[in-house]
Parts: sequence; C-alpha cells; structure tokens
Amino acid sequence: MLDRILHALQKNNIGHYLINEETTESVELFFIRKKLDIRREKKVHDYSLTVYRDFEKDGKKMRGSSAIGIYNGMTAEEIEETIKEAYYAASFVSNAYYELPGGQKEDFLPSASKLSEKTLAENAKIMTEALFAEDTKEDVYLNSAEIFLEKSIVHILNSEGVDASYSKFTAKGEFVAQCPTPQDVETYQSFYYDEPDTEALKAKVKYTLETTKARAAATTAPKSGEYKVIISGSFVSTIFDYYIDRSSASMVYPGYSNYTKGVKVQGDKVAGDLISIELIAKEPYSGEGIKMTDRALITKGELNTLHGNSRFSYYLNTEPTGIYSHIKVEKGSKSFEDMKQGKYLHVVNFSDFQMDSFSGHFGGEIRLAFLCDGDTVTPVTGGSINGSILDTQGNLTLSTELQKEKGYEGPFAVAFANVNVAGI
Repeated sequence: MLDRILHALQKNNIGHYLINEETTESVELFFIRKKLDIRREKKVHDYSLTVYRDFEKDGKKMRGSSAIGIYNGMTAEEIEETIKEAYYAASFVSNAYYELPGGQKEDFLPSASKLSEKTLAENAKIMTEALFAEDTKEDVYLNSAEIFLEKSIVHILNSEGVDASYSKFTAKGEFVAQCPTPQDVETYQSFYYDEPDTEALKAKVKYTLETTKARAAATTAPKSGEYKVIISGSFVSTIFDYYIDRSSASMVYPGYSNYTKGVKVQGDKVAGDLISIELIAKEPYSGEGIKMTDRALITKGELNTLHGNSRFSYYLNTEPTGIYSHIKVEKGSKSFEDMKQGKYLHVVNFSDFQMDSFSGHFGGEIRLAFLCDGDTVTPVTGGSINGSILDTQGNLTLSTELQKEKGYEGPFAVAFANVNVAGI
C-alpha cells in the first residue's frame, strides 16, 4: 500500500507530502458487572496522507495542504483519484509559505514501556484484576466496563527525508459505577495508561465508588455566593489547559495570546503557589516527524518555551517542538487535608467542566460536591461554578498529593478563593 501511495504521488508530480502509517493490534474486553461478555481481538492498518501545494497569491508565496485517509481496500485507481482531489483542494488553502520538517531514515525505536514485556492478553488479565480489586460491595459497584490493550507501530515518512518509526503500548478503557439507593445514580469514568499502572487504576475505581455513593445521598444544591472552591481528580488538568494553549505558537502568531518567553504567566504578585509545568514527550516523534524531547514550559511562573508545529513555529521564527499531548505539573505546597480547612466547596464531579483559553473563564455544572460550613460536611448536587483564571491564578493552591490521568501528571487538587457559585 505504501508503494502504491508513493507511486501515485510521483505520477502526479506531487513533490511535498507527509505519510502517517499506523498498525494497531488490540485485545478488547467488555464486562457486565464482573462477567466477561465479549472478548475481541483486532488488527487495524491505517494510512493518512497530507499533500502540500505551493502557489502564489497577490505576489506572495503560499503553501496549501489537504489531508486524506487511505484504506487497504482501495484500488490503485481509487488511491490516485483521491490524491488528485486532495491536491486540487490544497490549492484553495491560502496559508503563508512555511518549511516542512526535514530528516533522514532513523532506526526503529521500540517502546520502553513495561507493557511491552508481556502479551496483550497477559496485560489485559493484569489490568482486569486491578479494575475489579476494589469492587467488593453490594450497595455500590461497577455495572459495566471495557478494557483495551493496544500495541501500535507508527511510521512517519515525508518528502523532506523524514523516515522514522517506533512502537507504543497503551492500557485504556472505561467503566460505570452504580449506586441504586437512596436514589439510583451512575458515574462514568475513563482511564488511560502507557504503563501497567495497577495501583493508579485501583485508586481510581475506589475513589469513583466512594463518590458515586455520596452522589446517591446528595439531594440539594449549595446556596449561591462566593466560596473557596476545591477541584479534584481528572478535572484539575483542565485548569492547566489555559497555559498550554496560551503558550502555543498557533495562538501566539495570530495574536490571540500575548505570551513571550520570560513572561510571568501568573502576574507579578503571586501569593499562592507558583506553577511549574513540563512538556513530556510520550512519543519520540510528532505526527510531522519532529523529534520530541521533554521541555520545561513554565518554571516557577515564568514561561520558558513557545511550542508548536512546523507551520506556526516557522512564522514565529522559533524552534518547532511538535504538538505535545502530555504535561507534568510540579506538586504544590499544601496537602489535600490542609486544603480542606475552614469553609469550602469541594467539587468532586461535574456534568461538564470547561476552560476558555481565550478569556480565561472556567466553569461547569456541579454533579457532586462536598460543602463544609466549618464543622459539618454535606454532599450537594446541582448549581454551577463560574470563575476566571486571570482573577484567581495569583492565589491558587496546589496539593502535594499527585495523580496520573490521560495527558496529565500533577497535583490531585487545586483550590481557588472567592469563586462564584450559582445555586439555590
């Protein structure tokens, strides 16, 4: 198939292109309660192709692009026709000219994950045991679950000499916790690991079961007002999306962000914790074939790196870093228990939680929270929070306890002072 694609590109005189080839083997398990309902094994071979077309517009050099999928069942004629259509479509994409990443043929890089030391089936058994280890009660339990163990071989090839390949392993899935009484509620959770992190999965299940039981007992919303708000679990990483997005070349170049290297992202006066974020290269190459390395993004509140793909980095005249999918945030100054001193609203679960990286506003509808009046802790549900990172970043507090989520390693909880809560 790769030879067919290259032949079609050559035949149509397409001189600039990027090919991403990925072969994925998987073992997939589907459970109803603890009983295995379906077991499935798959092998999928995918190709994606981006073609680039150079032209002039109003006297300026442009480089358009168009991306398509190529499938194993396609004939040589279908491949050629699809590529010709994509090349024609690229002529309507009027991006200013930029250079593509260059390179050479590199040795295959095998994954260093411990998941690579066992078969997919063996890893599936290990993760299944971890998934159900904390599911021991009758009043709250996992009513369904899915586990996927995957091995992928990634190959990146472009017209500028890039020819790199590597393997990666993942253990991922989802589950639903249910508590039938005093009211029937369910909580959805997902997980994603590139190591066989059984302890992290056990902790996630235990925490989800506990909070689902608390949600079943919650009946009222908090009163409207300003609160010290604590956010924990998987929602914490959403807060840091603001800094990841604002420091990306794709936001800086068009002027959506005023970040520059050396800027103090939390302002000059910080009474709370200073943020330190590291960009983690979970894969050795970006989708464009750029070599990826771990990079300090923010150190003690100061921006170190502007990151991005080849196009926007070229426009800014900065080093192209590739697009990162994983960050590591330094732990904070207070334990989670110390955070929960005095009055607070600890939001455990949202129906939806979002961060607007343009305005800095964050908010979400409360599905479960614990309201403390200074003495008594009460589970509540309903209402919403609405805050601004610009107003709160100088006083935020991060926990010393850490967690691992998809794309995130860092504090388990973050606390903000004086956040608006809409309730009853």
